[in-house]
Amino acid sequence: MKLLSFVVATMSAALLASAADPKPLTQLQIGVKFRPESCPSRTAIGDKVSVHYTGKLLSDGTKFDSSLDRGTPFDFILGHGHVIKGWDQGLLNMCVGEKRRLKIPADLAYGKRGAGDAIPANADLVFDTELIAINGKTAEMMEHDEL
Repeated sequence: MKLLSFVVATMSAALLASAADPKPLTQLQIGVKFRPESCPSRTAIGDKVSVHYTGKLLSDGTKFDSSLDRGTPFDFILGHGHVIKGWDQGLLNMCVGEKRRLKIPADLAYGKRGAGDAIPANADLVFDTELIAINGKTAEMMEHDEL
């Protein structure tokens, strides 16, 4: 009976340890959470995009940043290296109003250097994103242009 209790306890501890320490990501994972029915324009390299996001550590879900907390989306030129590679790749071909979850391996994020105290070295990241505008045009403006 003691042996059975030991085996069960050992297996439980191993399962908990593996759940708490996921394997490092090896590639970018893009999950589309919402895509609008109408998509007259998609993001491309060189577009100025406006994105709301929440960033978390994949390892434990700790939030390290969110544009939603500031109430202002983040603007940048897509594909020009102004953001981490995981964003430049993961936000391509996206519709205004679309929501994606990006799981980004460390080598497409901040790698060995990390980022300040919030993001440790070699951290895989998760970003929940929503595309607000492409080149200053929101979904409402694009719908009006279609009419």
